[in-house]
Amino acid sequence: MTSTWKSAADTLVRDLRNVFGPRLLAVVAYGPRIEGADGDPLTCLALVENLTPEDLQGCAQNVRRWARALIATPLIVPRDEFMRSLDTFPLEYGEIIRAHELVFGDSPFSSAAIAPEDLRRACEQQAKSHLLHLREGFIESGGRPTDVAELVATSAPAFTLLLRNVARLNSVTTSDRGEVTRAGARAVGIPEELVADMLNLERHTGIPATDPSRLFPEYLAAVEQLARAVDGWRA
Repeated sequence: MTSTWKSAADTLVRDLRNVFGPRLLAVVAYGPRIEGADGDPLTCLALVENLTPEDLQGCAQNVRRWARALIATPLIVPRDEFMRSLDTFPLEYGEIIRAHELVFGDSPFSSAAIAPEDLRRACEQQAKSHLLHLREGFIESGGRPTDVAELVATSAPAFTLLLRNVARLNSVTTSDRGEVTRAGARAVGIPEELVADMLNLERHTGIPATDPSRLFPEYLAAVEQLARAVDGWRA
């Protein structure tokens, strides 16, 4: 753990142990905060033996203090439910498995496996939903450059996440956020320059090489290409 989020993680673990006691099995941190985005809330997954209404009430009493400490409300899941839900949430749980830091307990993912077909089907749904969103969003923008620019910028995180999911579909295992995003783009032939711009928009670490509204035609074509590639993917 790095010093930028270790204190917040320790606070969360202490509070969860007060609520669950020995029923708290593992806590892992994941997401942008552990990958260098110090201004983002700390996101964590907590696996527990079981989860009761009283547990929810106990956690609810901490939520305002967590928010002040820049800790997002943790995802709390019974361990058995998590294992049975890997086929239901292959993208969401797969992203946690891809890049995480163990904060408390034993590693919970040693026997967690996501079936390639479950991942492919979820990627296809995500890609085609994103494509529909972009087309609808452009029409609603009326073609106004400022609104198109906002559409591109606000949808960038979903697009780069989709590329990371495609990378996992192609057995890329690196946990480096930028590299796994670029690997997903290479797998489906999306230009490196577009990916660099979208990563900048995702992380708010810089400005794209061109105005975001001018990226839209290439961006839309990239998502169309991505959707076709995932639709036809074979292991």
